[in-house]
Amino acid sequence: MSDDDKDIVEEVEETDSDDVKEESSEEVAEKPAASGDGQTEDSKLYVGNLPFSVDNAKLGEVFSAIEGVEVVEAVVITDKFNEGRSKGFGFVTVADADQAQKAIEAMNGADLDGRKIVVNVARPRAEKRDRGDDRGGFRRSY
Repeated sequence: MSDDDKDIVEEVEETDSDDVKEESSEEVAEKPAASGDGQTEDSKLYVGNLPFSVDNAKLGEVFSAIEGVEVVEAVVITDKFNEGRSKGFGFVTVADADQAQKAIEAMNGADLDGRKIVVNVARPRAEKRDRGDDRGGFRRSY
């Protein structure tokens, strides 16, 4: 390869790398800053004191029965160590904050299979603190 060919190859490589950098920055700028599911935080409800017999489908049915409430998602939290047994609480996501308020008014304190359930707007999950290298437990230094 001659020196002229090497210069041309270097120019093409520099131009290509500049184009890639510009394209990637444009792509990032075009992405919306909204949350992935399109729901507001006020439309997700915490449902506590659930009977262990309630599953995702039944939780969704109970909240769908409320007039004017559209259930987007209903999830009962299960214990991963105890063969998927319910932990007694779950989350219901509805279409908007107004529907969430209707659901709270209708279901908070309501009886579900013999238990009075608690319904509130779900709080954001607390971030786990960074423990670094300290794993807890007793450390003996000799």
